[in-house]
Amino acid sequence: MSEEQDVEDAAVALIDAFARNDRAAYFAAFTPEASFIFHATSRVLDSRAAYEAEWESWIRDFGFKVVSCESRNRVVKIYGEAGVFTHQTRTRIVTKDGAQEYDERETIIFHKTGEKWLAVHEHLSPLPD
Repeated sequence: MSEEQDVEDAAVALIDAFARNDRAAYFAAFTPEASFIFHATSRVLDSRAAYEAEWESWIRDFGFKVVSCESRNRVVKIYGEAGVFTHQTRTRIVTKDGAQEYDERETIIFHKTGEKWLAVHEHLSPLPD
């Protein structure tokens, strides 16, 4: 199997865990020092623990739950021990206000640790109209 396929497989596992609202499997796909930039969050989340705390606040404050996440237009590029995965997503969530759907684009950077690719950065932005 190629490194491109290994990175895509790691990304698909991460996305599938997110889509199932399986937080344990989702967060396990990231290194502890991973960073996160989301258009709906006012600050950079500088660790997996910071993101986990933010997610907990979404649950507490908004009743946040992921219902599904579809990935399309996937591209993988390898740069030595780093893999850059980009794609477009359609994510469905529910909150206390009801169901919502988002069309976004995302970059996830992976780093090869031994034989495993783990995510070290995620950047999510709205998909332009």
